[in-house]
Parts: sequence; C-alpha cells; structure tokens
Amino acid sequence: MDTARGLKVVVVGATGNLGTGIVEALGREPDITEIVGVARRPTEWTSPKATFTVADTTTDDFRPIVRGADAVIHLSWLFQPTHRPEVTWENNVLGAISVFEAAAAEKVPALIYSSSVAAYSPGRSTDRVTEDWPTHGWPGAAYPREKSYLERFLDTLELQAPETRIVRMRPYFIFKRESATSQRRLFVGPLLPGNLLRSGLLPVMPLVEDLRAQVLHTSDVADAFVRATIRPVRGAFNLATEPPVDGAFLAEMFSARKIPVPRAALREAVRAAWHAHLVPASPGLLDTVLQLPLLDSTRARTELGWEPRYSPPEILEEFLSGLREGAGMPTAPLAPDTAGRRAHEVATGVGQRP
Repeated sequence: MDTARGLKVVVVGATGNLGTGIVEALGREPDITEIVGVARRPTEWTSPKATFTVADTTTDDFRPIVRGADAVIHLSWLFQPTHRPEVTWENNVLGAISVFEAAAAEKVPALIYSSSVAAYSPGRSTDRVTEDWPTHGWPGAAYPREKSYLERFLDTLELQAPETRIVRMRPYFIFKRESATSQRRLFVGPLLPGNLLRSGLLPVMPLVEDLRAQVLHTSDVADAFVRATIRPVRGAFNLATEPPVDGAFLAEMFSARKIPVPRAALREAVRAAWHAHLVPASPGLLDTVLQLPLLDSTRARTELGWEPRYSPPEILEEFLSGLREGAGMPTAPLAPDTAGRRAHEVATGVGQRP
C-alpha cells in the first residue's frame, strides 16, 4: 500500500468499544490522513482526522461511503436482541456482507474485518490454537454462528476479489474502562451492583472446571488493527495476552473464597435468568465460552510486530474501576451508566433492545 500521499480509512462501527479505540489509534498514525467513521446513530464524540457519517449496513448503499478509501475496517455488530436472532443475523451477517461487497466492487485495496475467537470450533481451554484451527464456531448460539458464516463468506470473497487484501483479526475478549457500562448492559444486565466489585466485598468466587479466557485492552487490539492496515499482510491474526484468567485468578484479585460450581448448575442458572429476562446473555453464549480454545498470537507478534502493553491484571483493574464508576463515552453504544439508564433497560426488556 502506497503511503506517500497519506491513507484514507473507513471504519464501519466506529463508536463502540473497539471502534473508538481504532479511530483514536488511526488518528495518531502519520501515514493516515483521513478517517471516516460510520455508525447507525449520530455521535457527539470527535477524534483527530475523523469525520462521522450515519449509515445502517442493512439499508444503506455503502459503495459511495467506501469509494476512494485505501482501507475499510468493519466492526459493526449487534449482540441484542438476544431473544430475536433473526435481527442480529440481518445486521451482523447480511449487513457485513453488504460492506464486504461494496469494498470489493469499489476495488478498495484492503478490507480488515473484526472476527473473533468465537469463530473457532470448540477446543480444550488448555490448548492454544493457531490461525489454521477450524472456524466452524459453536452452533448453539447466534454469535459464533454469525462469526463462522462470515469466515466462509470471506473465503469465497478472497477468490473472487484477489486484488483486495483481506485481513481477519480474531481477538479474545476486549475491555477498557470506557466500555464497562456497555458490556455490563450487553452481557450482565441492570442488576449487577457495580459498587460491590472491589477487593474484600465479594465473599466468594465460583470456580467452574476448565473455564478460563484471555483478555485484551482495547488500545492493544486497536494497535494491531492499525498495523494490519498499513502493512502488506493478509489472512488471519489471533490476538490474546497471557496468562489466561480463571476463577482462581479472580478470587485472588477480589480476596474472595473459592467455591467450586458445576458447569451444569451455572448453565441452569443462566438459562433461568435469561428466560426470565433478568440477564441478556443467553445460555448458548455461555456454552460458547465454556468451549473456547486459548489463542496462540505468534503470527501477530512476528508479522505485525505486535506486542500487548497491558497485562491481564491491569486490564481487569481498569475495567472493574469503570464498572464501579459507570464509565462511558459520548457515543450511543458507550453511554455512561445512570439510574435512569438501568431503569430503561428493565422497562424495554433486558436483552431486547438492539
């Protein structure tokens, strides 16, 4: 990619957790001169080099939006309504395909897509898999089904549009302080008492067999996206940190007593709460997390020169601080926490609102 004239980058889904991080990181990159942020809803947030436009991937023509871009970064994703998977399919799969096809039709040189660890087929939580691990997902939840389907679509697009450099980023779980309210709303719901999330106030921490995950700071993931934008790389890149986080890790962080909990009991509790509209995360999503492999990020380190700056304890301490403080940003997806916001979540149905 020729950076002599400066690059124009279009970011679709620019106002969420990862989108805001990527727009900020692009703004600090000397080779980037213009950033177009696209979101479904208007935003008051601003960032250097960036202008924002409102567009919906399910209804709007994206060819004029991506025309003349040197790279398109696609992030747009709906987790809710969790009780209506046809709605998330329309946005997450059909909407993404409309962006991919627009980028190919306009011969955009690079398409960088935010896939996920959830695209991978189930594996043991002690295994660290590389990018050649199968990406068939877990069929019991919308999120991995959708991520896996888009992997298959991009397999075909790579053959149909070889002039477009396609990159698939597959990060593990991504957090920052300002994403705390959004992720509380998307996955836990309004009943979580943020003030209790501090050392010494949680008496016990459940230990679920083989339940562990890798966590990332948003700014570290954003750095990887920028590197993939300006370097001539193709294909998939795993993004993760070490060590993995599990119940024992969290028990030590909170100075809590460890209590073993069977997987079946945890799943039944989530199932009952989800059907009662008390939590937004479905039991299928829990099943997905329980079967995720760990990721080997060697390729990102060697080919992108990527190295995460934040350790898991630093990431979680910052995120938990955000939960306690109701942190956010002036964008619709990242709006800060308030009593009125939580009441609105209950009134509109937990897990129901896109």
